[in-house]
Parts: sequence; structure tokens; C-alpha cells
Amino acid sequence: MTLDTAKRFSIEEYHRLAELGFFQSDEHLELIHGEIIHMAAKGVAHEVCVTRLLRELPKCLGETVTLRCQSPITLSPDSEPEPDLAIVRNRDDDYFEGHPQPADILWLIEVSDSSLTYDQSVKLPMYAAHSITKYWIFNLLDSVLECHSDPYQNLQGTWAYRGKQVYLPTETVAIPCLSIESSLSLAKVFPPI
Repeated sequence: MTLDTAKRFSIEEYHRLAELGFFQSDEHLELIHGEIIHMAAKGVAHEVCVTRLLRELPKCLGETVTLRCQSPITLSPDSEPEPDLAIVRNRDDDYFEGHPQPADILWLIEVSDSSLTYDQSVKLPMYAAHSITKYWIFNLLDSVLECHSDPYQNLQGTWAYRGKQVYLPTETVAIPCLSIESSLSLAKVFPPI
């Protein structure tokens, strides 16, 4: 006897389902490796952290890059995650012609409370496998910023990052991927404990 496997969707099929009204307008979904994933509801601390990042990051980034919030990125024909923040190359059409792809992506940020394990065990290897060079996780459960860099594949075929630096909410972190020096005060980002 063989077991049936779950249906895996392409991005095209996923978009078609949305057009046909298969999803509720208030559902937060992502397509990851062909699976439609229902994302957990965002808590107050998550929303505060994203709001503060949206206030502080533009000051650090200027107009050298484009900052996108909870917008899709295209990683493969079957993966279209929506990271909390994506810092991507500027493009004249502002990505009207298509979502950012790995070559466009400079750095991704996830704000994690209830999604921490998912962001560390599913999204981290997926981002590394697609050569996303910088991946930050604002780990709200432990009140630290995890800065992952330098993706690699180990001998068993698993993708990860060689570098991981951890910053406390009282510290300042350098902004990566810019030709100018800039830094972010984490005290202005982390919500109160």
C-alpha cells in the first residue's frame, strides 16, 4: 500500500487559487516548498517591533535601497514567502513587473515570537539555499537580534549560515549591504519587556 502525498502547488497555481477566492482576505498565507502555510497571528510585540523598524530603518538606509514590508519574494517556482522586511535593490519599476528574486535581495528580516522555531528551522535553510547573504531574526522570545550571514551547504546537503552574531536590545548593529556606514540602535526597535 502506498500513501498519498500532499498536493504541492506552484506559484502560478497558488495565485490562481487566490484569484478564484479560495482564501479569505484576512488570511496570512505563504507558499513554502509548494505547501500553503497558514501563518500565526501577529502579537502586539511583533507589531510594535515591525512598526519601530519601519520608522528607524529608512533613516539608516536612505534612498540607496528599497524597503518592503510583509510583501512576497519569489525564491523558486514553488516558494513565495513574505518576510516581515526585505531590503532589495532599487529598481525603476519598484517591482511592478514581478516580486524580488534572490539576485535582487540584499537582506531579509523576520520578527519572531510564536514563529521563532519556524523562522529558524524552515525559513533559515530556505533563505540560505537561495543565496540570501544576510538574514536577521528579531527573536522576541529571548530579546536578541540574531544576524546570520554567509550561506553554505554542509556535506549532508543541509543549508545554513556560517556566521551568526547575537546582539542585545541595548546594543547598536551595523547596517549591512550599504556603501555608506550606518547603524541601528536596537533600543529604538525592541518593544519593552
